[in-house]
Amino acid sequence: MGSWFSSSKKSKEEIQMALDKVKQIVSSNQVVVFSKTYCGFCNRVKQLFTQLGASYKTIELNQESDGDDMQAALLEWTGQRTVPNVFIGGIHIGGCDSVVAKHQAGQLVNLLTNAGAVTVSA
Repeated sequence: MGSWFSSSKKSKEEIQMALDKVKQIVSSNQVVVFSKTYCGFCNRVKQLFTQLGASYKTIELNQESDGDDMQAALLEWTGQRTVPNVFIGGIHIGGCDSVVAKHQAGQLVNLLTNAGAVTVSA
């Protein structure tokens, strides 16, 4: 049993490599949703972005070989371990509740537009 617990502990090097990867993904995409395929809250955010016509990058942590490391890195960087973990224009937005709240307050489309993820048609 002890080996299971020790193997779940990530080294500082593993976390740093994952943190570098996560930051590179965020800096090279207008909108990023760190997600898990089976998460209803993640699906809600992705559906909302799709309805708004936003282009976004999805990273399904449960399908990435280093997904656990990436999730630990996100916790270290943002203080948030849960998914979805959303970034717009390189800025950490938060999870589903934060995204939906910004949408209901009329702020989400502006954030997406400013990030270049939505083009406004005249």
